[in-house]
Amino acid sequence: MSRVLGVIAEYNPFHNGHAYHLAKSKEQSKCRYTVCVMSGNFTQRGSCSLIDKWSKAKMAIQNGVDLVLELPVLYSISSAENFAYGAVQLLDSLKVVDDISFGAECSDFQVLDEIATVLYQEPKPFKAMLAHELSTGISFPKARENALLLYLNHIRRYSNVLSNPNNILGIEYLKALKLLHSHLVPHAIERIEADYNSTGISGNIVSSTAIRNIVKSNHFKVLSQILPESSYSILMDNIKVGHVVPDISSFEKEILFSLRKMSTQEIANLPDVNEGLENIIKKAANSCNSVVEFLNIVKSKRYTNTRMQRILLYALLGITKKDMLLSKKATPYARVLGMTKRGEFLLSEISKVNPKLPIITSVKKFEDSCVTKNLKQMLEKDIFATNIYTLGYEFASLANLDYTQKIVK
Repeated sequence: MSRVLGVIAEYNPFHNGHAYHLAKSKEQSKCRYTVCVMSGNFTQRGSCSLIDKWSKAKMAIQNGVDLVLELPVLYSISSAENFAYGAVQLLDSLKVVDDISFGAECSDFQVLDEIATVLYQEPKPFKAMLAHELSTGISFPKARENALLLYLNHIRRYSNVLSNPNNILGIEYLKALKLLHSHLVPHAIERIEADYNSTGISGNIVSSTAIRNIVKSNHFKVLSQILPESSYSILMDNIKVGHVVPDISSFEKEILFSLRKMSTQEIANLPDVNEGLENIIKKAANSCNSVVEFLNIVKSKRYTNTRMQRILLYALLGITKKDMLLSKKATPYARVLGMTKRGEFLLSEISKVNPKLPIITSVKKFEDSCVTKNLKQMLEKDIFATNIYTLGYEFASLANLDYTQKIVK
């Protein structure tokens, strides 16, 4: 069989930069088929998808992906480490994928791999340095960055690498490959023109953040210059029917309601909540009127905004520490969102080489036949996440779309 490329993405939404990454990935890997593990309706940095997961899958299919699988929400809104591990584990479990490609700000693959090796091996001197940095009261990402720079002892070589979000995810993908002893061949494609958090518009490649801001401000004309034609058409169709959700502020009343309803102990049972943070969260939720106000109250050098936004999503979606442990014990199912004819062929090959892998093409059929409690609970969270997501629509906020929406073909 021809080589198969795996990519992990949010496609929020699929833009010209993603098209560039996909083309370069195919060129470097010399792969004929492409499988994408894609976040659904909520995303890793504690926000939501601009458009629904089937619309994103349609964008991916029309721009060169053969098979789109949903990354379950327990991974998609988790830490970079758990997000990467869940996605890589899913790609690896398909048993047909040969290569994996990711975008990175760093063009030196060796640098990324050296850092991933330290995080994988966790040598005692590094762990001691990390413990010391954490004792100073700074956030975990900053403490880890400082400890790595001390351990690797080459600030010029590594300093800019550890402060960029795509590099951090890329390092976590490489670490996950090592943990899984995976045969997948990794490729890092250098990100061009726009950084992840860049809000500027220059040329025809801009960040997803900039695109979401454009949609929020209703400046739709420029979108045709910075999105592939099919992506532009799909996004405009969603805008016309009021099916866009710009950010988690769309759910701020539901989030504040959830936090006010929860006891302090229940908040303490949310993932990423420790060291008495539950008391700070409860007090803030009881005294603010918006997500922005909440984040301003709780911000500190110890807790990053991204971490706090993820906690807000956990509260909104009813995800507990116990649920997150479940994600670390199970191999995720392969939930199909979209596929081409070539994708259908890939799916049949996956079924042949790994007949034990749970493949979901019908949620109802899977629920009726699945005997694995962990996977059933994981799917329940995905269904609930979609039901909550549509509350962000301006019109037609229907529930149970996971049962009624057809696979994109």
